[in-house]
Amino acid sequence: MNYPNFVKIIDVGARDGLQNEKQTVPSDVKIELINGLIDAGVRKLEATSFVSPKWVPQMADNDTVLNGIVKRDDVVYSVLTPNMKGFDAALAHRDQFANYEVVIFGSASEAFSQKNINCSIAESIERFAPVADAAKAHGIKVRGVISCTVGCPYEGDISPDKVAYVTEKLVAIGAQHIGIADTIGVGTPIKVQKALDAALRYIDIDNISGHFHDTYGQALSNTLAALQMGVWQFDTSVAGLGGCPYAKGATGSVATEDVVYLLHGMGIETGIDLDKLVDVGQKISAFLGRQDGSKVATAILNKRKSLTVS
Repeated sequence: MNYPNFVKIIDVGARDGLQNEKQTVPSDVKIELINGLIDAGVRKLEATSFVSPKWVPQMADNDTVLNGIVKRDDVVYSVLTPNMKGFDAALAHRDQFANYEVVIFGSASEAFSQKNINCSIAESIERFAPVADAAKAHGIKVRGVISCTVGCPYEGDISPDKVAYVTEKLVAIGAQHIGIADTIGVGTPIKVQKALDAALRYIDIDNISGHFHDTYGQALSNTLAALQMGVWQFDTSVAGLGGCPYAKGATGSVATEDVVYLLHGMGIETGIDLDKLVDVGQKISAFLGRQDGSKVATAILNKRKSLTVS
């Protein structure tokens, strides 16, 4: 296999990972999380979102978070902007960052689109079009992410043709990058490869990423399957934070620590310090009062304990 020599990790823990937490996560905890990820070597991350606090109260402190985090020219800071109101609010921070990106989320499932953003797929594209136009006018990159690309909690299996359709529409309105998301974690390697193949009809391999949830324990297998196709960018979530509120039992994106361990074991560079990353994941997990969702982190932490005892 001609695996890539380098993989770019896009950590989504601070946004996708925390947005559905029932307990309020203070701004200073989010800022510490983001700064810790950057210190560990993460060079692209989702920082926050500009959505109505009525729907996502956890992200109501977007201004505070963006004002408080460390700014580095070699880091790409992504923010979710589902509509023009969100984009206008996000635009106020444009000059703070050398690399600033807005994210729009579509779906390959009509039912999921209705449940998640209260509109059809076609209507969602119409809603995103002015956001993409405005971003282009201000020199801001647009990343499009497609949810439920292999399975949906309401429709079941999703046809690759639907993935191709949404990819084509997002690229047509100005999305420069497409993320292929297995939102509820039901995908297996061949299904994921078919979804990626469908998207690749309309987007180059260098502008596509995989976003795999680990509900059925398949996320690392799916990551490897995508690597075999030449995909070299992946959304991951520190400590496996996250989940989907519209899919009962769905877990978060694959843990960043687990993907980094896999890649380093394959001789693929990420620029990330795994030990530092484990510390970041353990700290946010402790704050949330739960077990770290990364198997690699758990193993490393147990090893540290045994060495301390001995």
